[in-house]
Amino acid sequence: MEKFGPVRVGLLGIGTIGRGTFEVLARNREEITRRAGRSIAITRVADLDVERAREIVGDQARVCADAAEIVSDPDIDVVIELIGGYTVAKDLVLAAIANGKHVVTANKAMLAVHGNRIFAEASKQGVMVAFEAAVAGGIPIIKAIREGLAANRIQRVAGIINGTTNFVLSEMRDKGIGFEEALAQAQALGYAEADPTFDVEGVDAAHKITLLASLAFGVPIQYDKCHVEGISKLSNCDVRYAGQLGYRIKLLGIATRRDPQEGGPAGIELRVHPTLVPERRLLANVEGAMNAVWVRGDAVGDTIYYGQGAGAEPTASAVIADLVDVARMITVDPYNRVPHLAFQPDALADVPILPIEQARSAAYLRIRVADQPGVLARITGHLADAGISIDAALQKLSEDDGQTDVILLTHVSEESRIVSAIEAIQAMPTVLGEVVRIRREELD
Repeated sequence: MEKFGPVRVGLLGIGTIGRGTFEVLARNREEITRRAGRSIAITRVADLDVERAREIVGDQARVCADAAEIVSDPDIDVVIELIGGYTVAKDLVLAAIANGKHVVTANKAMLAVHGNRIFAEASKQGVMVAFEAAVAGGIPIIKAIREGLAANRIQRVAGIINGTTNFVLSEMRDKGIGFEEALAQAQALGYAEADPTFDVEGVDAAHKITLLASLAFGVPIQYDKCHVEGISKLSNCDVRYAGQLGYRIKLLGIATRRDPQEGGPAGIELRVHPTLVPERRLLANVEGAMNAVWVRGDAVGDTIYYGQGAGAEPTASAVIADLVDVARMITVDPYNRVPHLAFQPDALADVPILPIEQARSAAYLRIRVADQPGVLARITGHLADAGISIDAALQKLSEDDGQTDVILLTHVSEESRIVSAIEAIQAMPTVLGEVVRIRREELD
């Protein structure tokens, strides 16, 4: 018997994820009620395509076209926002909060840009904003960092958190094809949007790693300080050479805590870019559209979280898990609830996000050169002048006569040093094309 009455939910947007949420909640209603201690029912749905929405929900919920009706409805306890985007969704979420409603959202873009304001308003109103579905789909990475690893001083988070780019990179390696062909296959299979810019240019991953960094390190959300590079300029030859050197290329979101005792400035590195990962690492073996997040804590050591990062039911799993949390915590006073960003709102740290010039990583360099004596020595001389040592080297004859690809792996150095060395190498008359640099992370 329920101690409290049912939780009444308003759903904004019944597209792929919204439909999945509605259907999973209906299918597993008894199990979910047993977990939450009270029933959860979607009683109102807002969608511009009213007829389609009615076909999905039947007589189980009232349907309207105007989402503002739901966020102001006094009979609604929780609003699920699945509209997406930065503007309309933000206004609706803030209106729901102002009306004393709890919010569940999968909108990583909105939270990465407006999250500080949204969480502050939620704290003032004493309501919750739950967002497990905003990062890595069905993988419970938010809960793992916020609750499961609460004893740890987290040192680093690195993740494959965009399934589209991981699929494209897997296809490039497995089939030996170029970026454009691999992307076309991803679009044909529904893994990539017609306009894939947010995915392939790293923006989607940047939204997600920004949120994970705030949870891991207890700092405000600072998306505008995240360094972002995508995969659209990657060449298949670099994928092939990386494989010959024992690496796979992945688009990683990386957040690293840099302490004063490590040398250099203290702060947080926040970056998204293609990365060489040793093929022996678990992250390197995450294939297709799957996601995985690696977290290092001082007490627990290394942990990894793997699963489907998108899709109707995997994401619905995360949305409903948030609903269950809200249902459990709705009667708890706000100060004793789990904080939105893992740390109490008045205890967020003023730790700077470091500019990319101060980041530290190893590098993969591919340099197309004229096949002449002494070229390699001059290249390594420029690296030595910048204080950069070489870990491995590979030379491959180019398809063009008289040209050679020199591939170098460097040891870890500061970004500004590698940029300086590349500028000097690029100026050599025997260098015949743009120097390709891809960062390398050993994750050990």
